[in-house]
Amino acid sequence: MSNAPKPRRSLAGIAGIVAAATLLSKIVGLLRQQGIAAAFSVGPVADAYSFAYVIPGFLLVLLGGINGPFHSAIVSVIAKRKKEEIAPLIETLNTLSAIALAILTVGLIIFADPIISLVAYGVEPSATSHAIAVRQLQIMAPMAVFAGLIGIGFGTLNADDQYWLPSVSPLFSSLAVLIALGILALSLGSDITNPEYFLLGGSVLALGTLSGSVVQWLVQLPALWRSRLGSLRPRFNLKDPGVRDVLKILAPATFSSGMMQINVFTDLIFASTIPSTAAALNYANLLVQTPLGIISNVILVPYLPIFARLAAPENWPELKQRIRQGLMLTALTMLPLSALMVTLALPIVRVVYERGAFNQAASEIVTSVLVAYGIGMFVYLGRDVMVRVFYALGDGQTPFRISLFNIGLNALLDYVLIQIFGAPGLVLATVGVNLFSLILMLILLGRKLNGLPWLDWGRPIALLTLSSGAAGIVCWATRYGLEQLLGTEGIGIQLIQLAIAAAVGLGLFAGCATALGIPEAALLIDRLRQRLLRR
Repeated sequence: MSNAPKPRRSLAGIAGIVAAATLLSKIVGLLRQQGIAAAFSVGPVADAYSFAYVIPGFLLVLLGGINGPFHSAIVSVIAKRKKEEIAPLIETLNTLSAIALAILTVGLIIFADPIISLVAYGVEPSATSHAIAVRQLQIMAPMAVFAGLIGIGFGTLNADDQYWLPSVSPLFSSLAVLIALGILALSLGSDITNPEYFLLGGSVLALGTLSGSVVQWLVQLPALWRSRLGSLRPRFNLKDPGVRDVLKILAPATFSSGMMQINVFTDLIFASTIPSTAAALNYANLLVQTPLGIISNVILVPYLPIFARLAAPENWPELKQRIRQGLMLTALTMLPLSALMVTLALPIVRVVYERGAFNQAASEIVTSVLVAYGIGMFVYLGRDVMVRVFYALGDGQTPFRISLFNIGLNALLDYVLIQIFGAPGLVLATVGVNLFSLILMLILLGRKLNGLPWLDWGRPIALLTLSSGAAGIVCWATRYGLEQLLGTEGIGIQLIQLAIAAAVGLGLFAGCATALGIPEAALLIDRLRQRLLRR
């Protein structure tokens, strides 16, 4: 939309909006997960929900999520088009996606039982968690249709320089789940020994999740209509070149992410052989995704349109600078957070989840998985940055081919590492796959852009990695000393230990990053200082 009348926001302005909105959404999302943990712990309902949610949840993230293929394809195409051309294109895309995903929804409902049997391979068909998961999948299946509509709408809003609503929208989904859990508590209390509690609780949880996706779609409609960016009118304008442009990026990008989902299926098949592992993966993943999701949106959302506008060969020198910025910001944020997640995993889990049905034994299960997740935070987000660069260059084939190869690599690593490390081995397998993808995409991107400054990029990242290691050691030592002094029981004591240990670790990392003279470090620290002083 190069001829949009309103001026575009600055990169810092966009990042600020996205950060604030995403932070609010993640906080409510964390409350949602706390509610699920308090109600169901790592029992059959939580395990069943992990199995049943994998397809609807994947579609919501894949199609409806910010930085998903729908979002990326829409932004990449619409950012280059005139505003008056957008509404017919969006209406056509809405129509086509709704029809295709409605067919998929019917299939999910009909074949729910064999799907759960495949995903939860290690769970007996007669088990309670199997029956709950089948019912939950049937209830949540219509999320597929709403996921596509959400992704198209939010991609359109971002291309129109509207960032608040797409970033804050997951809040509405989380609120719907919390309301459903509240209704369950008022109806049946919290007697987890009651068989009806499990059966009804699983259905209520699924209904709350479905309601959340519906609300996410509804809240975007007024903004789209107000900006004249499309309506609910069915349209089949298949000759619009924009449709072909979107599909050119969307098809391989969707298949690429679909290949990643096969990796998730593989993980769950292995997880189903160890009781409570599926739920533990879900709880630990949320703790990592809360900060990672905020920072990924801050980095990826404003950078994707910039990457797209710099895709022409004459702009490649500036494109390389922007890619470096994205990777350096990823390292500056993810590496210290990884150190904190690894060294403070147990108190983090206890503070967040240990209440209601969630006891210390459950905390220990989730902690081991959280440590593994923490190790891979940088390569996870770094890979996402590189994928968006390829999308901006109109190349969805390369990430797809890499993801296709990663299916076999992930299965192999799952098989090997689960025997060595147990449940954390499944996460470490994913870390290995992401690391391989990041390195390979950097190599291929270097060939595409006529070379990359490897030393200029690699040296500061290596130094920041060493700095995060030092910060982690100091953080662990501080935590250990405080535990010897204050003990480990009581949420107040745990919060004090977390705050002091995290502050010491982050302070050391910030000092190291500043001393290294990395330009992006100075920029990030200055912006944080300005925001804190302003408040």
